[in-house]
Amino acid sequence: MQAQVSSFTNTTTVAGQAVKWIFQILFYLQLLLISALVIFITRYYRTSDSSTTHHFHPDKWYPPLLASTLCAGILGFTWHCIIACYPEEALWAAFWLSPLLTTVMGFMFMTIGTPESLIPGLGSFLFADLQSKYVYRVTRGNMIKYTTEMYQDLIDFLPAKTKFLAFLSITVGTLYCCFLVYGIGGARRTIQAYIYIVPIILSFGWTMQVMKNALQVTISWVQYTHFTDHVITSIRAAFRDTIKHLIGSVSLASILLPVIKLIQDFARLLNLYVCEGECSCAMELAVHLMTWGNIWGFVHVGAYRKGFVQAASDTWGMFASRAGLLKLIDLDLTGAFCFLSGVAGGAICCLVSGIWSLIVYKDYTMELSIYAFFIGYFMCRLAIAWPQASVSAYCVAYAQNPENFPCRFTIEERLNQLRIASKSPSTPEREAIQENF
Repeated sequence: MQAQVSSFTNTTTVAGQAVKWIFQILFYLQLLLISALVIFITRYYRTSDSSTTHHFHPDKWYPPLLASTLCAGILGFTWHCIIACYPEEALWAAFWLSPLLTTVMGFMFMTIGTPESLIPGLGSFLFADLQSKYVYRVTRGNMIKYTTEMYQDLIDFLPAKTKFLAFLSITVGTLYCCFLVYGIGGARRTIQAYIYIVPIILSFGWTMQVMKNALQVTISWVQYTHFTDHVITSIRAAFRDTIKHLIGSVSLASILLPVIKLIQDFARLLNLYVCEGECSCAMELAVHLMTWGNIWGFVHVGAYRKGFVQAASDTWGMFASRAGLLKLIDLDLTGAFCFLSGVAGGAICCLVSGIWSLIVYKDYTMELSIYAFFIGYFMCRLAIAWPQASVSAYCVAYAQNPENFPCRFTIEERLNQLRIASKSPSTPEREAIQENF
């Protein structure tokens, strides 16, 4: 086995290259414009007199939100280390703590006692109920056991300096969040606050998604070459090439994936709870959209420099050519684990900011709690980008060459279990297959 640095070879089509350039320009342009906006409104609030600042109290607004931002960074890195050391315990903790913390968050919103706070409060209770039903269903079978075995395989192949890259990303993410918090605080002192706040929040969501997905491309690329070519690529060189050459594809994916995931989850919920398995059109649409955008495509984006849509289509085609593999990845818990980890992290940050502001200045509680939740969610997702990246490389490498895949027995054992479960009278795996959830 040999180590090598990354060597960039562009295999994207002309049309794909044009799309990459367009989205790369759009991403950096929005970063520049939002930075200019934040600097402008921050200077404005410092120089404006009290008659134009809309009764804003910075000493009561900033500390809770900045504290929750710092908490998000610490929590994210801690969770990253826990997953790498204790994968099974981390899985169980995420699946049970997320609905519990979401419920506590709902009680905190109800404590505010305003008509506006009832909406996030009741929404939190409903969301916690949906999480609990999902957790109860997936923890009855062998899904967590298989996911744990897969993570234990992946930890042995985790690239060197992954922890350092995560720490660096968390540090940059924390500083970026603090920068935007000051911008939102500056906007709060203006009369037209939400004209400035809405674009700042949209930019925040896109940028954090791009940061997370850039890590996924880097880590999945390095692990994929390790699995298929038995070559250890420098993660530093891979990350440099991702930022330099692939940010356009990552930026496009960061817009497409949340939209596709939202449509897919809505179709599944509709099929499961409303149509009782008869909404075939909705499910067919969701499956079709998966061929245009899925996280597995990040592997080919990094390894073969393809455009995101082309990479997603190619990897999905490889899965379809292997019997049982589409069902296997559909039942994979990694996406749910990362999502629920993010929700739990967001809920903790929400409680930190919310309880602080409840004690200091109740009027800001709902606003600060919502901001803190999203900061905690995105920071936690950024910190644990490696599980999804590793699982993507794991499955794509197996689909490409099962015979030479070093961990093929784990996947083959699971495929055999799914074949048996699909023929048995009643098992959690069979119910999951029938529900297509």
